[in-house]
Amino acid sequence: MLIIPAIDLKDGQCVRLRQGRMDDATVFSDDPVAMAAHWVAQGARRLHLVDLNGAFAGKPVNGDAVRAIARAHPELPIQIGGGIRSADTIEAYLGAGVRYVIIGTQAVREPDFVTRVCREFPGRIIVGIDASAGLVATDGWAEVSEVKAVDLARRFAADGVSAIVYTDIERDGMMQGVNVAATVALAQAGGIPVIASGGVTGLDDIRALKAVAGQGILGAITGRAIYEGTLDLAAAQAICDG
Repeated sequence: MLIIPAIDLKDGQCVRLRQGRMDDATVFSDDPVAMAAHWVAQGARRLHLVDLNGAFAGKPVNGDAVRAIARAHPELPIQIGGGIRSADTIEAYLGAGVRYVIIGTQAVREPDFVTRVCREFPGRIIVGIDASAGLVATDGWAEVSEVKAVDLARRFAADGVSAIVYTDIERDGMMQGVNVAATVALAQAGGIPVIASGGVTGLDDIRALKAVAGQGILGAITGRAIYEGTLDLAAAQAICDG
């Protein structure tokens, strides 16, 4: 199981939001490349990047920072989400050295798009499912759909999706613990490896996820906890490796 540091990009800075609210952002660094290097030095084996402006704009906005991080760490798997709505955007990111692209809003609006790009870019597509009370949210979480998260996961079961990043919006950035039950339910519903996101606070959350890793949990994304020091990245990864 992987512990994956999050680098959320807003206006070229590294920030964390609470429950996806752009007006409730904490700036942790104005140098995303240096922040990436810091987490790599702490033992990160993958990075999770989010173009927050892009998620609202529907197209990449912080692409320069993403490309700079990819250039600095060519061997490190990087996954990027936020504003990825076309095959051209996917091709550009992969060409820049990003390993995986995360399809979120477009996966809800046009599920067939995921099917197509999985064929075009095999092994490189992750679906991001962000849910509030079990219902999928889109457009940077500004809109909540009527689509159930587990139903969306089932829709992509045969498409060749590499993984699902599942975010429990109520817990994201709130330091209230990860929703283990919902994460496992999603993994079992779709049969696709799930990366947990939202609410990871301390080592107890990592232990809880590690205990169910055999049920389809590939890893956990952590943001505010590692930035504020309630979770030690190296210690968390050591638990996963144990």
